[in-house]
Amino acid sequence: MTVEMIKILVPAALTFLVGIAITPLVTYYLYKYQVWKKVGGKRAFDGTTATEFNRLHADGETKTPRMGGIIIWGPVLVVISILALLAHLFPESLVSQFNFLSRGQTWIPFTTLLSGAFVGFWNDLLDVQPGARGLRLRERLLFVVVLSAYIGWWLYSKIGIDSINIPFWHALYLGPFVIIFFIALSFCLYASGVIDGIDGLSGGIFASIFASYTIIAFIESQYNLASLCASIVGGLLAFLWFNVPPARFYMSETGTMGLTLSLASIAFLTDAHGGGIGIAVLPIIGFLLVITVLSNIIQITSKRLFKRKVFLVAPLHHHFESLGWSAAKVTMRYWILSIMFAFIGVICALISMS
Repeated sequence: MTVEMIKILVPAALTFLVGIAITPLVTYYLYKYQVWKKVGGKRAFDGTTATEFNRLHADGETKTPRMGGIIIWGPVLVVISILALLAHLFPESLVSQFNFLSRGQTWIPFTTLLSGAFVGFWNDLLDVQPGARGLRLRERLLFVVVLSAYIGWWLYSKIGIDSINIPFWHALYLGPFVIIFFIALSFCLYASGVIDGIDGLSGGIFASIFASYTIIAFIESQYNLASLCASIVGGLLAFLWFNVPPARFYMSETGTMGLTLSLASIAFLTDAHGGGIGIAVLPIIGFLLVITVLSNIIQITSKRLFKRKVFLVAPLHHHFESLGWSAAKVTMRYWILSIMFAFIGVICALISMS
């Protein structure tokens, strides 16, 4: 057990250190090439001007670089590549025990992390050009559907996942409809990426979520998957070090797209495949992601049906800002809630396995 714990903690520490080490270089280029929006503000989902959001954050968008998500997935890529290479070159050495790249546990979440990160990077690159607005939402959603359809097919046909566990009941057989379910889950999680709206907010929330799945994967004896989750936590903590108010850079799409799509596959792998309830506890562990998406849905529905807003501004964390809460207060209280919901989710996962 001690060896497995070390295997999980070492990648987390390494990705944190690599993230801290590469940040000065990344920061230099982000500021040198002015990788921020040239025109601040955004439009609401219904096409109207997001007046309240622009009042709160439009100025910061033209002064703070995007693409900070590089600090999250970059160290994970470096660490997992080096450890895999060393394990290949020195298979009998001690370092080979720290290699956590495996076909059955980490290939899928690692692939989705990088795929989402690279498409998000391209979106951010376009977004900071003069007069540009990044990839269209329909283009990004098409990518999410195509990637998740392929990953869902792989989970079903190659790994054999054809059911999901229902807490205190039995496994619900879905057969090939697992693919549809995975697409829907990926779609919903991607929508939650709008949590990246206040300095430090998304980094802390995602760190508690991936830390929770580190524990869940560990108790399911999926040590490679736990190591990957832990390494992502290390990258998130390195990012968070520089993203606390005032943020040095924003996570933006290259961070949120990779993290949310990777989280979908991790939830699946810690479910029936691992003998747990990784999907069932996701709404608990990621409760703040859930209410963020719901607040957007409620706002859009109310505006279209009743021509009035429920919240001063959506998503919900900006509503609290509009009420007069400081950005730091919103962030800290969201962190506290995120940690508590993470505790509850992990406890539920443990009870279901006992």
